[in-house]
Amino acid sequence: MLGTPRLHLRSTDSTSDRAKELALAGAPHGALVTAAAQTAGRGRQGRRWTTQPGATLAMSLVLRDAPPLLPLVAAVAVAQACGPGAQIKWPNDVLVGGRKVAGILAEGRPQDGWTILGIGVNVAVDPADLPPDLHARAGTLGRARADVAPFLADLLTALDGALALETATLLDEWRARDALAGHAVAWAGGTGTAAGIDGEGRLVVTLPGGGRTALNAGEVHLGRLPDTEPPSR
Repeated sequence: MLGTPRLHLRSTDSTSDRAKELALAGAPHGALVTAAAQTAGRGRQGRRWTTQPGATLAMSLVLRDAPPLLPLVAAVAVAQACGPGAQIKWPNDVLVGGRKVAGILAEGRPQDGWTILGIGVNVAVDPADLPPDLHARAGTLGRARADVAPFLADLLTALDGALALETATLLDEWRARDALAGHAVAWAGGTGTAAGIDGEGRLVVTLPGGGRTALNAGEVHLGRLPDTEPPSR
């Protein structure tokens, strides 16, 4: 069962670091670490994840023998928990109203049979209290602080279901929430138009001169590549 056993901390530097310690000590599949406050959360590309104590869900799960497409699995589950209007910006940023409300980071030692799935969700965050450099892109579900715990329960249920999906069904669920499809995108290697994901979860891009390419990883932006990119959430 996902979420059992659970370690809840008033404050920690990183729930994922605590979950790694548990995994190394033999914690079972589904062991959960949550924190009311997190001082050194991190997201993709080594960026910092900002949290508001009591208003943000900060959690990390120990998963044994996680599926290869875990980042997409997690994105589908988080989007389902966030509601019907939630979309996914490849590979796993969850957006509501075009603003990022959740971040996902999978890391660990698959060769040793375990992966840590870190998830942060702005459940009841007040955008006005966020650092100024996040005002333009960070969002919130706009719920009450009392809703953080029920949201966690909904998310664990959604994750349990998403982990059981067959690959084809998972990809269809992801595609139904694709925030980039049909939009101009840019990345470090070029520009093009997002055309969904392939059977391996790679972002397919139609190139300006014809043809297509598939991206395995990296930052992808709507429109042109920004001159300076503010810290990711």
